[in-house]
Amino acid sequence: MRKTILFIVTLCLFSCSEKKTLQKISLVENPNFVLIFMDDLGYGDIMPFGSINYETPHINKLAQEGILFTNFYSVQAVCSASRAALLTGSYSNRIGINGALMPYSTVGLNTNEITIAELLKEKGYATSIFGKWHLGFQEKFLPLNHGFDTFLGLPYSNDMWPVDFDGNQISDTSNWRKKSYPQLPLIEDFKKIDEIRTLEDQAKLTTLYTEKSVEFIHNNKDNPFFLYLPHSMPHVPIAVSNKFKGKSSQGLYGDLMMEIDWSVGEIVKALRENNLEENTLVIFTSDNGPWLNFGNHAGSTGGLREGKGTSFEGGQRVPTIMKWPKVISAGSISNKIAATIDILPTIANIVSSDLPKHKIDGVDISPILEGKIDSNPRDHLYYYYGKNNLEAVRKDNWKLVFPHESRSYKNVLPKNDGHPGPYTKFTTEYALYNLRRDPGEEYNVRELYPKIVKELENLAEIARNDLGDNLNKRIGSNIREPGRID
Repeated sequence: MRKTILFIVTLCLFSCSEKKTLQKISLVENPNFVLIFMDDLGYGDIMPFGSINYETPHINKLAQEGILFTNFYSVQAVCSASRAALLTGSYSNRIGINGALMPYSTVGLNTNEITIAELLKEKGYATSIFGKWHLGFQEKFLPLNHGFDTFLGLPYSNDMWPVDFDGNQISDTSNWRKKSYPQLPLIEDFKKIDEIRTLEDQAKLTTLYTEKSVEFIHNNKDNPFFLYLPHSMPHVPIAVSNKFKGKSSQGLYGDLMMEIDWSVGEIVKALRENNLEENTLVIFTSDNGPWLNFGNHAGSTGGLREGKGTSFEGGQRVPTIMKWPKVISAGSISNKIAATIDILPTIANIVSSDLPKHKIDGVDISPILEGKIDSNPRDHLYYYYGKNNLEAVRKDNWKLVFPHESRSYKNVLPKNDGHPGPYTKFTTEYALYNLRRDPGEEYNVRELYPKIVKELENLAEIARNDLGDNLNKRIGSNIREPGRID
């Protein structure tokens, strides 16, 4: 806690010392966009949000020179759903993507959806992705059919391979599902160029994605670009290159976070070397919270409740930093609600692009980037999970949780060193939480604030009529289909 307070004070001092004249977004021409999307990074996993036992100096500097969001959300706490929402500006259930697509899935992101890459490509931007895709592995679903010029990375999560928790090929029938997985392919554009077979192979991924990203920046210094860097980790299995192995006091997870921090530093360094830093919006965020039952190979929620796979704050509230020296005041902090679905409409406004003709759910948060403290682009958020279950709704500082079955990491011991521990299931209570005073969602104050409950129930009805709600057997009026293999 003392480190967190010290860091926030440092942010304030840094901001006060800056006298730079900032530009309005409407006056900025052809900014570049770098979107760094972590996998299973917890709210408390980087120093600006309270981590200890390892250093993240490059991420710290990103926060000191940009804006830190304390109430930023991924709209579902699971891989494919979160990525679909990020790239399309839509709640993932609106576009028919739920959960995590498996290596045998026959659906993917529909080509009728408009992604950030497609929007920017129409404006003459070079677009590239280096890292994890996870929106369909068949050719029709791969990134080059969704607006990206180049792709190098994995088609889905790095644990979807026929390897046990110790990195050995599965030979018996004890884990029949994983045994049936194909070898994990490394794909370039549409072609498999290699296979990830061992933990040593996994250890090369962070460096590989980073080096390809740096190369892309150097090659596109004379034209605007969108770089999407969705890291495969710290999703398990975690692995780290030799240059960071044993460097932290928190074991392998800390080593990995130091390598991720190095990666951020390399990206910013490449921007600076090409005189692009001032006019590049760098976004650093995560797809969901930590997978807590993996113990020392999982991250920290920073005191938020539960983790990945839940609609509690530890599952969906993610550490987020944005830096854009021409526009964002250094050392800023925003407590406003914002979400990954807001990135597409914000970028659309920045480049003066029309939004998709179909309905999206994101809002333009550029007023927050410009420091307009009275602006509140998003005052509410829906927490959907699973197959279209509306599990909670937030408005301002209030969160109403509806009874639903949830996993829980409480009261069971995790396992360590890459092995998963158990989690329990329970039915949540009908509860109202004041997230400003109670971010850990411990104190149900529903009986004390009936008017707030009624207001949030009315807001939930709007969602149910639009997006549906399987918990209440409601069919939405504006749901689109995922893409399917013919």
